[in-house]
Amino acid sequence: MVAISVVRLGSERAEGEGVRIGTVRRPPRGVPKEEFSSRNYYDVWLPILSPSQTLVTEAKAATTDAEWAVFVRSFTKEMKAPDASHVLDLLATLSHTSHFSIGCYCENETHCHRSVLRHLLEDRGAAFVAESCV
Repeated sequence: MVAISVVRLGSERAEGEGVRIGTVRRPPRGVPKEEFSSRNYYDVWLPILSPSQTLVTEAKAATTDAEWAVFVRSFTKEMKAPDASHVLDLLATLSHTSHFSIGCYCENETHCHRSVLRHLLEDRGAAFVAESCV
């Protein structure tokens, strides 16, 4: 199977999950760099697909649907920058020939930037694993 899985970094890897890409602003605290992969965080770090620090703070503070919607709009705007947009296009294309996963540390995907990434990639025609971890 080739497609994208959406995962929580640090969670157990699913069989055949492929390369795990960390779409986070910062590496995991207290974990040596050489252990990121073996501790199920990520194999490759791609911070260009994470929200700016200002938006990370905004997302963590969002407690209402309206506040979350403001974050989604702002993050979507950040992802329209040429470099981020090109990376999203690349991942969407690769999803049809490779299996890999993207993830973040947040416990709940619905209140995490990875849910926005999922939609942005879907809009670009990316293929997703039906049972992606939430």
